Amino acid sequence: MNGIGQWNLVAYLIEKTGAANTVGAALIVVGGILLCMVIPYFLGSLNFGLIISRNKFHDDVRTHGSGNAGTTNMLRTFGKKAAILTLLGDMSKALVAVLIGHFIFCIDNIALNEAGQVVTRYFDPIGGAIAGISVMIGHMFPCFFKFKGGKGVATAAMVVLMLDLLNPLHKHVPIVFLICFATFVIIVAGTKFVSLGSIMGMILYPIIYTAFNGNGTASIMTVLMAVLVVWAHRENIKRLRDGKESKLSFGKKKTEEAPTKEEAPAEDVRLSPEPPAPVSDKSKSPVFVVEKPDTFEFEDDGKHKFVTCPGCGHTIPQSRKICLYCNTKNAQYIPDPDAEQEEKGKKKKSKVNLKK
Repeated sequence: MNGIGQWNLVAYLIEKTGAANTVGAALIVVGGILLCMVIPYFLGSLNFGLIISRNKFHDDVRTHGSGNAGTTNMLRTFGKKAAILTLLGDMSKALVAVLIGHFIFCIDNIALNEAGQVVTRYFDPIGGAIAGISVMIGHMFPCFFKFKGGKGVATAAMVVLMLDLLNPLHKHVPIVFLICFATFVIIVAGTKFVSLGSIMGMILYPIIYTAFNGNGTASIMTVLMAVLVVWAHRENIKRLRDGKESKLSFGKKKTEEAPTKEEAPAEDVRLSPEPPAPVSDKSKSPVFVVEKPDTFEFEDDGKHKFVTCPGCGHTIPQSRKICLYCNTKNAQYIPDPDAEQEEKGKKKKSKVNLKK
């Protein structure tokens, strides 16, 4: 005796139309799969790294650092707040996409005995898995941003978590996600390479998913997800092989003095022809001002400006004291006017509270 588990649109339409085992049923299934692809793709195209960098900073994060519109590049270019907002946005759209796919189409067949007890149960989140890979493709190739987006790591992480949480066979415990996430954390903590942790976590994902869930349509989707993430990190793999990949900085480090004229890499930066500002101690080396390369363009709104790091040549905000790529001191540092205004407001509020 068979029973139907979780509700989904495809099963509901087949039951209501009486189209079981007919061409009509096949058309309903195909239509459901297309919905699981199209809606999540457009959700994925809402790339929050690009939305935040354009609307808040009047700039395009893809013109900085690695050229990726993801959380890591947002952190290095615009700071923690922008990175956190990007992370939350990219993960939220994946959450919504997988839920939509799950309630459109999933296979959940339950075998019951005469007493109504569950004997066996087969679950395959085919709609959620298709929606998951579709939202990742939308994030990597957003139709709203000329098909150039991020690498899909944060989005993929939420897809992995949601497929676990929606699985009734494991009592909705995200065991597969926890194993993959632990792998990511251990590798990043040990090497400080976010890209390496992301690649290894996604390579293990199809193996771990199949081990806990068996073969099915969703298992095939997990393989495609892993291939997609590894392919998106192909340049990172080359830099890892050549020893040129940037490491993630977990905290403030002791900074070095700005490089002198002889130490500055001539191929990455140009020294200003204007004389450096006078210093009181003549024994100290003068600080040379670094100009922006001619190829770099950004919209100057009078508040947020960018300069070139003399240590590594990356473009960084002028309000950043330390370059997060190479930990070199920013010789042209100027405090962010928005941050200063916010700090003044906090001081005024504290003074008023003290008076009270």
